[in-house]
Amino acid sequence: MTKTAFAFQIAEHIDLKRLKMVFKERPLVSDSDELFYQFEGHKYLYAFKYGIICVFDYSSNELEHLKKKMLPVLKGKKTIGSLVSETLEINTKGDRFSTDFETVTLKELNAENLRLVLLNLSQSVALDHYANITEQLLEDTRQHTNYLEHHGKLDIGGKKLKRYIGKVLNVKNKISENLYIFDSPDVALDDEVLNGFNLELKIKFDLKDRYQIISQQVDIIKENLDLFRHYVS
Repeated sequence: MTKTAFAFQIAEHIDLKRLKMVFKERPLVSDSDELFYQFEGHKYLYAFKYGIICVFDYSSNELEHLKKKMLPVLKGKKTIGSLVSETLEINTKGDRFSTDFETVTLKELNAENLRLVLLNLSQSVALDHYANITEQLLEDTRQHTNYLEHHGKLDIGGKKLKRYIGKVLNVKNKISENLYIFDSPDVALDDEVLNGFNLELKIKFDLKDRYQIISQQVDIIKENLDLFRHYVS
């Protein structure tokens, strides 16, 4: 039997404490960074404080209802119609754990197995989100440094430059604060089979290489900021 998981960026931040008051069910996993719920009918919701949610076996109507229900706990810019999303087909009755181009296969459908898949899917969407941000910041700084190269000065200055530096610093810090999400969850570490499956999922979603690219881009942004700071010191 194949069912669908869907992960997407819904806001800049989700207030997880308030989210726990939205549902009557008790979360299977609850900490300051994430909430993982199982609802009636083997439906699952995974919510992360950095603004991403992942659902399993939700119809389009159920998903729209969930989005409206979550509106009061969303902070910052809301991206209800976000294009930063990813869909995954999950075969819940396979002979073994496996991954291919479009489908992940589970030996059985349970919260432990599914949580691992939804976590990796959510991380993939988070990387897309941060890649979009860092690419835009790099493009912005590239324009300023090109101007500096050709004219010997920056094309912004004074308060405008300080505000720009502050904006870039805030985004850079937000990305750096959330890099921890790409660590393996405890659920996989003590189980050899699940740990191997987790590694397969990371390869499938190319998490390691994409993470490294973003880290390198953040370093380049930092170098640009150090240069710009020279002009306001």
